[in-house]
Amino acid sequence: MSKRNQHVVPNGDKWAVKGAGNGKATKIVGSQKEAIKIAREIAINQQTEVVIHRPDGRIRDKDSYGNDPNPPKDTKY
Repeated sequence: MSKRNQHVVPNGDKWAVKGAGNGKATKIVGSQKEAIKIAREIAINQQTEVVIHRPDGRIRDKDSYGNDPNPPKDTKY
């Protein structure tokens, strides 16, 4: 399995977790918070990033769980 960044994206009135470049969602859930949790678990397992989008599709935030030479100092997730 290739390592793909995990995107949390709006999907109608729900939220989806999608691997970068995938046409199909890995999981569709009812809340952004739940989608972030799922994406984070996948990203930790694959040592990739989570990219969180706003309801309008713009990027809201990113978190890296890979071998980042300059890891962020925040601890929000």
